[in-house]
Amino acid sequence: MRLAMSSDLALRILMRLAVAGPEEELTTRQVADSVAVTYSHAVKVVARLQKLGVVDARRGRGGGLSLSEAGRASSLGALARELEGVGDVVGCEDDPPCPLRSACSLRGLLREAQENFFRTLDPVTVGDLVQEPILRLLGPRSA
Repeated sequence: MRLAMSSDLALRILMRLAVAGPEEELTTRQVADSVAVTYSHAVKVVARLQKLGVVDARRGRGGGLSLSEAGRASSLGALARELEGVGDVVGCEDDPPCPLRSACSLRGLLREAQENFFRTLDPVTVGDLVQEPILRLLGPRSA
């Protein structure tokens, strides 16, 4: 299973914001540059994260992005479920539907595997991700 590009980006943005010091005010453009994505894609993902309540965004002078307290404590499993959705991994009911769907056990097995994936991430928080190696790569820059 591979995360959707927007989910991957959301987690990278959360990690970047988690290592920002309280004095570091980051703009969406700075965050986009630091995680190597386009500004337009970052804007969409930041809006989604803000709607989920894990990112605080302030506009104008003195504005910027920050990780909310709920964001720092958020479970990666819960975030991945929200960002990815918990729909089927395979398209059994697509148009046209799979002719094997009435006798196939693959759908249930993949759903179980997907839930095990999320369950593995459940005890890990965004705050847990920002250990020393990440701090060196993404941490606040000295002037």
